[in-house]
Amino acid sequence: MTECVAHYTFYGYAMTMADASTIFALSSGAGKAGVAVIRVSGPAAREAMRRMASPEVLDRRAGLRRIMHPLSGDVLDQALVLYFAGPRSETGEDVAEFHVHGGRAVVRAVLEALGAVPGCRLAEPGEFARRAFANGKLDLVEIEALADLVDAETESQRRLAIRSGGVLSMLYEGWRAQLIEVAALTEAAIDFADEGDVGTRSIAVARERAKPLLNAIRAHLDDGHRGEILRDGFRVAILGAPNAGKSSLLNAFARREAAIVSEEAGTTRDVIEVRLDLGGLPVIVSDTAGLHEAAGAIEREGIRRSFKAAEDAQLVLWLTESGSDSPPESISRETCLVVRTKVDLHSLALKVASGSISPP
Repeated sequence: MTECVAHYTFYGYAMTMADASTIFALSSGAGKAGVAVIRVSGPAAREAMRRMASPEVLDRRAGLRRIMHPLSGDVLDQALVLYFAGPRSETGEDVAEFHVHGGRAVVRAVLEALGAVPGCRLAEPGEFARRAFANGKLDLVEIEALADLVDAETESQRRLAIRSGGVLSMLYEGWRAQLIEVAALTEAAIDFADEGDVGTRSIAVARERAKPLLNAIRAHLDDGHRGEILRDGFRVAILGAPNAGKSSLLNAFARREAAIVSEEAGTTRDVIEVRLDLGGLPVIVSDTAGLHEAAGAIEREGIRRSFKAAEDAQLVLWLTESGSDSPPESISRETCLVVRTKVDLHSLALKVASGSISPP
């Protein structure tokens, strides 16, 4: 009998359902920790557990076992072992988990021991998710939401990732069903065009059902890139003339000395970025080189990068000491906010000049 092999392409990787290898990898974070989770998925997962953590645990049960090297029999660790028989597992395949102590030497020894089990190999990046997708455990939207959840740094990013996993999958699946129905009506109009008014009626119904679907998709896409901003961060660029107080403002936002502050103009020559969590929202604040008539090549490059940061930002803070200089014409007034700086110093100078207080 000829074997039928299903081919899939997942994020640039080609894979087949006939891939009989068993993969393993560290599923918890790298580095020293109290506990590290090493996951095994594939047809040899049960054999790996039998060889390294005998006696084997029952399906969907946990057991405390001594972890042994499959060849030498050396004891590597004492750990919690779990087993999930496919298809009732995360990847749809047989899955074994070793919850070992999180020291680097322990993790390295267990991974090397798994590599000695026949049919087992180290997983490629994202391969567990690829197998879950191929076995119908996750769709692409859920996989992207999972990646966003792992990368989430703020509360709003976490909520967005959780929402995207279930709600968007249901929404897109509903659109898909409606598109299939519209396509079927259109094909019926073509196939039965010579049978009276069947074709005309089918086209009319297809158009009637396509219009609300088109409006729903347009409304979903026309959201001002809110989801993208929440995922990647709201960008704020600080611009102004040299020595206008840009670096001082950045340090105030960051609550640390992220940029050098000096009375000497032109201290900042490159873009300095600081990632902030403001009320659960990710914000990226950029300090830029002061805008002026540059003489040297390095200064010109710094100013070019300043304008590029302003172009990419959702909000530009234009800092001015005098209050009279305006932002360049290339900066959109819709996203620019003028900020007067060093007001306290000017107030002090006016009081000294009027004689109300003595010079410091």
